[in-house]
Amino acid sequence: MVTRKGTTRASILEASVDLFGGRGFAAVSLDDIAGVVGVAKQTVLYWFPSKDELLDAVLEQTASELAAVIEAAVRAAPDEPLARVEAVVNAVFRPAVRRPALLGLVREVSRLSPEHAERLTMRVRPFVRRATDYLEQEMAAGRLRQADPGLVVSLAYATVTGIATEPTALAAVEWQGTTAGLRRLRRELTEFLLAALRP
Repeated sequence: MVTRKGTTRASILEASVDLFGGRGFAAVSLDDIAGVVGVAKQTVLYWFPSKDELLDAVLEQTASELAAVIEAAVRAAPDEPLARVEAVVNAVFRPAVRRPALLGLVREVSRLSPEHAERLTMRVRPFVRRATDYLEQEMAAGRLRQADPGLVVSLAYATVTGIATEPTALAAVEWQGTTAGLRRLRRELTEFLLAALRP
């Protein structure tokens, strides 16, 4: 049983990520979430007046956490564009390797209403813009091969989200969504991007 208020809210969000990502948004009730957290449904509704508001909070927290992980990876990487690209790919995959439900959450976003998808897009747009601007500057300086920076970012994003949203295509090449499979996919994506961007 959760007793501290701050911990209760955080526990509701954590349980929601796992349940929405594992079973799907439509299949999870507020009663299910309350049961996992060990509180009454009314407690969930105290913090999140509706299931839609809870989903918005889950998406906001997930986007914020991912942004923080990426920022930390960029700060820690050497001032060399290929090293930074590799650091960002590793940073994006790390949470998914530790917590596969995050990939399920990505899959769920693709099934939700346009309003939810648009709210998530608004949250990640500044990071996409920064990534695109960074690639464009490095290409102009000759430190990366000339390409369309927006398409490079889009292809990388599509690869990551495709893991969650296209299980049939992945099954066709016998890829397994295990920790080892995710690490192998991260390696392949990193090598692909580095080969494509190396001047």
